[in-house]
Amino acid sequence: MTKNEIITALNKPENFILALVQVPSAEEIDNNCSIRYVRRPFQKEPDFAVTSVNYNLRELWQQGTVPQ
Repeated sequence: MTKNEIITALNKPENFILALVQVPSAEEIDNNCSIRYVRRPFQKEPDFAVTSVNYNLRELWQQGTVPQ
């Protein structure tokens, strides 16, 4: 995630939803994508010199909910 994306999410949490999409491999019979929405995915602003932050996808996926 970029620093700007994180700051935007923190400044307008009610307007920001992180969408995660799991795309199946070409070998999988079921070609359906799985989607999760994560509300308020970030807790704090990155340090001044940070340009991007890496997050654990599994943890974010578990926080997410299936869109309705």
